[in-house]
Amino acid sequence: MSEELNDIRLTTLDGRPARLGDYAPVKLIVNVASRCGLAPQYEQLEQLQRTYGDRGFTVLGFPSNQFLQELSDAEKIAEYCSTTWGVTFPMFEKVRVNGRSAHPLYRELTKNPDATGKAGNVKWNFEKFLLTPDGAVHRFRPTTLPDAPEITSLIEESLPA
Repeated sequence: MSEELNDIRLTTLDGRPARLGDYAPVKLIVNVASRCGLAPQYEQLEQLQRTYGDRGFTVLGFPSNQFLQELSDAEKIAEYCSTTWGVTFPMFEKVRVNGRSAHPLYRELTKNPDATGKAGNVKWNFEKFLLTPDGAVHRFRPTTLPDAPEITSLIEESLPA
């Protein structure tokens, strides 16, 4: 993964500064939204975290209200994620994923194409970007479930045995 990506500054949901490089070498970055019909994907994201978290993998959740389906503040988002889905993976402050005011992380991630060769804007909540130690960014659209074979096989291939 490029040093530029690892150097991108982030802010955790509880307001602490971080950098992307502070997290595990294999990262699944997801723009999440509490009121979205795809919110049950939180359960599969948490299962991935529990399955692979001790092997150099982490899910990173980025709440976004870009599609008008996220709760109003960090405290409500944290409570929802914790009490409804038992989320233990790192969560970050609300970000914009598209447009001029998109977070620098998403400006970089959206340059990468999905399996059909399409790059550009995030289409909806729960779009996934799997970053692997070899520097590759693998993009999966919102309807691809977090535990889909195309995602889990890439995670397993990227982790130490």
